[in-house]
Amino acid sequence: MAAPRFYHPLPLEAGADIALPEALAHHAIRVLRLTDGADILLFDGHGAQYPATLHIEGKKGRASLGQAQTPPTELNGNITVLQGIAAGDKMDWIIEKSVELGVRRFVPIRARRSVLQLNAERQAKRLVHWQRVIESASEQCGRNRLMELAEPVTLAEYWQQAAQGLHLFCDPDAEQTLAQTLAPEHHDVVLLIGPEGGWAEQERASAVQAQARAIRFGHRVLRTETAALALTSAISALQGWE
Repeated sequence: MAAPRFYHPLPLEAGADIALPEALAHHAIRVLRLTDGADILLFDGHGAQYPATLHIEGKKGRASLGQAQTPPTELNGNITVLQGIAAGDKMDWIIEKSVELGVRRFVPIRARRSVLQLNAERQAKRLVHWQRVIESASEQCGRNRLMELAEPVTLAEYWQQAAQGLHLFCDPDAEQTLAQTLAPEHHDVVLLIGPEGGWAEQERASAVQAQARAIRFGHRVLRTETAALALTSAISALQGWE
């Protein structure tokens, strides 16, 4: 049976003996009911994991770390998802599955047609929540590098940044398919995924002006919570990224 994996928020190093954060210790001892001397894995989100021994001191926990391990858990290319903010639990689902599929960077987009519009206070709380979703998904799927979560921006604000990579958005009337558009030299791919109501005309026009490329992707209309995941899987397969 594989050792339980835990994300540790502070930098780790081989041979260290560290106190576990209260929430991590509670989960290991009270929820998973691990015993003193149990084997666990810790990672700090920077690319390595550390086999460790759990030491229980009442409600507190410590860990003795072994040598760093760097199993290959990242894609061979970079995929960024620009996701129009979706309502309900859809964003949690999209973020969780993006982590599992190997997305490198995730940018929530405050789209004109987003059902969920966040004020500053709600946005701050959502970012904390989404970050925890990333950490939990990484614990489960084996990734040792956390997917980067950006601050929510409008699409116009995004274009003002230095946007690198091949930018793609779906259009059923596009001339080229995804497979026809991708080339071996495309190591950085950015996916533009609209919210439930799709992109507004102004947003689509700004994407075209920024030289984002329209692609056809099948004959069906995908929901916002499906599109990024289907495209990420297809790109990984077409490019041979594992």
